[in-house]
Amino acid sequence: MASLTRRRVGRYGGWLQLQGAGRDTAAGSRVPEAHAVLCSAHSRAMLAAAARGRSGVSARPPCGASDRALGFEVVKWSDCCLPLAFRPGDPYQFIAKASVDNFSKLGVAFMEERLQMDHGLIAQKIVSVHLKDPALKEVSEASAEQVQALPLGPDPCLEAEPVQGVMECAGQGDPKATGEGSSLLRRGCASAGELAADGDPGQSSAELHQLHLSSCHECLELENSTIESVRFASAENIPDLPYDHSCSVEDAADELCPEQEGRRVNLSGKAPNILLYVGSNSEEALGRLQQVRATLTDCVDTDSYTLYHLLEDSALRDPWPDNCLLLVVATREPIPKDIYQKFMAYLSQGGKVLGLSSSFTFGGFQVASKDLLQSTVQNLVFSKADGSEVRLSVLSSGCVYEEGLSLGKLQGHLENPDKDKMIVHVPFGSCGGEAVLCQVYLELPPSASMVQTQEDFNLLKSSNMRRHEVLKEILMTLGLSCDVRQVPALTPLYLLLAAEEIRDPFMQWLERRVDPGGIVRSSKLALRFISSHTSQVEVSPSSLPVVTDPEAFSSEHFDLETYRQNLQTTWLGKVILFAEVTTTTMSLLDGLMFEMPQEMGLIAIAVRQTQGKGRGPNAWLSPVGCALFTLLVSVPLRSQLGQRIPFVQHLMSLAVVEAVRSMPEYEEINLRVKWPNDIYYSDLMKIGGVLVNSTLMGETFYILIGCGFNVTNSNPTICINDLIAEHNKQHGAGLKPLRADHLIARAVTVLERLIDAFQAQGPNGVLPLYYKYWVHSGQQVHLGSTEGPQVSIVGLDDSGFLQVHQKGGEVVTVHPDGNSFDMLRNLIVPKRQ
Repeated sequence: MASLTRRRVGRYGGWLQLQGAGRDTAAGSRVPEAHAVLCSAHSRAMLAAAARGRSGVSARPPCGASDRALGFEVVKWSDCCLPLAFRPGDPYQFIAKASVDNFSKLGVAFMEERLQMDHGLIAQKIVSVHLKDPALKEVSEASAEQVQALPLGPDPCLEAEPVQGVMECAGQGDPKATGEGSSLLRRGCASAGELAADGDPGQSSAELHQLHLSSCHECLELENSTIESVRFASAENIPDLPYDHSCSVEDAADELCPEQEGRRVNLSGKAPNILLYVGSNSEEALGRLQQVRATLTDCVDTDSYTLYHLLEDSALRDPWPDNCLLLVVATREPIPKDIYQKFMAYLSQGGKVLGLSSSFTFGGFQVASKDLLQSTVQNLVFSKADGSEVRLSVLSSGCVYEEGLSLGKLQGHLENPDKDKMIVHVPFGSCGGEAVLCQVYLELPPSASMVQTQEDFNLLKSSNMRRHEVLKEILMTLGLSCDVRQVPALTPLYLLLAAEEIRDPFMQWLERRVDPGGIVRSSKLALRFISSHTSQVEVSPSSLPVVTDPEAFSSEHFDLETYRQNLQTTWLGKVILFAEVTTTTMSLLDGLMFEMPQEMGLIAIAVRQTQGKGRGPNAWLSPVGCALFTLLVSVPLRSQLGQRIPFVQHLMSLAVVEAVRSMPEYEEINLRVKWPNDIYYSDLMKIGGVLVNSTLMGETFYILIGCGFNVTNSNPTICINDLIAEHNKQHGAGLKPLRADHLIARAVTVLERLIDAFQAQGPNGVLPLYYKYWVHSGQQVHLGSTEGPQVSIVGLDDSGFLQVHQKGGEVVTVHPDGNSFDMLRNLIVPKRQ
C-alpha cells in the first residue's frame, strides 16, 4: 500500500495531499517513485480576448520578472518535471513525470501563483496520477506508431488514481502552443513528428507523445473526480468539486464576468465564503471581527456559508475572489490603495460588498463626518426592496454619505431635517456587481461598549428585532440566503431524578403502569421506556424512547447536579423527562399526569422545541438559550387556589421574576410581570411567557404549566444575561451570567412556596409581591381601540382577573381569556380567536 503524507498550503486551510512510493497490492506491481502530473492550461490570446470583449478585465499575466522583484520565488514547470504526452487544444493538456518532492514544489508554487509554464501557458489545473510500470514504460518509450496504437475505447490507456490536491485557475498562453495543435486532434492519436512540432524545444519524438485524454475512460474518470481550487477549502473537510472538462475559452471568459440574473455565480460548487475585512490586526480590529461574525451568524444560514477573516496580506496575495460570495468591509481605517483596487476589481467581476461603518466607498459617494451624530442613537427610516419601510433606533457612526447617485432598491436615512443618507445601495459595472454601504452600526449589539447609557440600551434593544430584519433584507438583496435553518431532528428523552431516594418507588410505579412492551400510551404519543438508546429505536412525534439509565445521559445545556443543588422543593420537579430536541414539552407528560403520585412531581425540560405552543394560535419560538419546561401541578378543587385557577399563570410568571431578583446582588435586575402571563424587561420587551392547561378529574385539578424565558439567547430580542451584563456596565458590578438549568430549578422552588402561601392565605398571601414586580401600576389604557374609553388599571380581583377604573367611577373586570394586553399601544383589545 502506498504511503500517504499531507502538507499544509495556502491561506485558507487548503491541503496538498501527496502519494509516496510503495507497493500496489491489488495489481502486485511496483509504483515508481515518481508522479505523473496531468496538467491543463488556457491559451493567452484566446482567453484574454474573450475576457476583454466581455468584461474589460484581463487575466493575470504569467509569473516573471515583476514577481521576482516583489520577492516571489518563481518555479519553472520545465525544471521540475519531464513531459511524457500531451493533448493540444484549449485547454491544453499534457502528462509529465515528477518526483514526489518536485510534485510538492509544483503544487505549492501553483497555489501561491508562482508557477511559470513554458510557451507562456498558465496552469489551470494540476492532477497527480500514478502510472504503473507497464503503462509508464509504454508512454515513455513508444514510437509514433505505438502511440497511435494505444487503446481508445473502454480499455484504459493508463491506470490512474486521483489524489486530492488538484487545482485550477484560468490562465493565458501562446496561441502557437494551442491554436495549431488543435487541428491535430482527431479520433486517433497524432504522429510523433506532428507532436514534436508543438512540444518543448529539445524534446525528441520518443520523449513526447500526444495522449488522447478525451477518449480514455480512466482519464475521464480522473477529471470528473478532481478538486478545483483548494485555496479556500476547510482543512477538516475538503469538498469534491465538479469540473467541466469540455469548458471552452468562452466559458473561461464567463468565469471572469459571470452574468446570471445579475448575481455572481458560485463557480466552485462548494459552500461559498463570506470574507470579513476589518483592516489591521489590532486588538480593536479583532474585537470588531468577532462582533461582525456574531451578527452575520445570527442572520445567514450558517449551514450554507463559511465566514473567514480576510487579512491584509491575504487580500493582496491570495485569489480570494474565486470563492467569495460576499465581501464585508468593516473598518474605519483608510483602505490601502492596492487593497482598494482589489476590492473594485472584485466588484467589476460581479462581486457583492457590504460596507459596515467603513471608509470604503465608490460611485461618486463621499463619506462626510458629522460629529454631533457620533455614537448617538438616532431614528432611521429604511426602505426595503418592495418599497415598504422599517423604522428603528440605530447607533450612528458619526458619518453620512454625500453626493453620488443611489440606483439600487435599498436606502436608509435619518428622521432629521437633513434626512442624512446612512444606507446606500450602489450597483457597479455590467456584471452584476453591487454594494450596500452603511454608516449606522447594524453590526453592533445593544450591549456593545460604545452604548453608554441605560436609555440608549433600552432604545436599541427595543429595535433589535428590526435591526436583524434590516440586515437580513440587505443580505438577501446581495444574494445570500437568510432562510430559517433546518428543523433539528428529534432526540430521545432521558429519565432523570432530582432525588435518588425516589428512584425505586418511581420505577416500581412505572412497572405497573407500562404495557408488556414497556410503553405508556396516551392520546398524543407513546413513551417507550428503555435502558439504552440505539439508532434502530424510532424517534418520532408520536413515539419517543425514554432512556432510564442515568449513566447514558450527558448534555452541554443541562447539568443535573446544578439542577439538584438549586431545587429545594418538597414535591415539585422531582422526576425529569429531558430532551435536547422535542416537539413541545406540553405533550410529554400527557400519558403520566393523571396517575403520577404527587410526591413525585413531574417536569419535562427541553433545550429546543420544534412546535412550541403559545396562547391561542400563537407559536412559541424556542431557540437554544431558552429555559423551556412544562411542570405538572395537582391542586385540590376545594382549596384556595382550586377556587381561583386563573392565578396559576400569575404565580408562575411571578416565580420566574422572583427566582432571579431574590438572589443576593441580583435584586436590581429589572425583570417584571405583565398581566396576564408574561415576563418582561421593565415595561419594554417580553422576555418570557406562561401557558396553563388544566383538567378537572373528580376533586382534583391536574395542571400543566408551560413556561419559557430567554436566559442566554440575546438575539433577536433580549435575555436575562443581557440585563445582567448591562447592569454590570452601568454599576461597575461583577455579577455572573446565569444558566437555564439553574433558573428552572429556582423558579420551580419559588413556585412551590408561592402555592403554599396562596393555599394558606389566599390572594393576599402573594399579591404584595406580585404588585412589587408588575408593570401596570397607575397605568392609563384604552379599551378596544385607541378611540375607546380610557381607564386606569387598579389591580387584580379575587379571581386573578384585571380590574380597571372608568371615569364614571365604575370598576370593570377584564378576563384574560377574552382580551390581550398590547403594551406598545397601551391597549386592552379583544383577543383574536
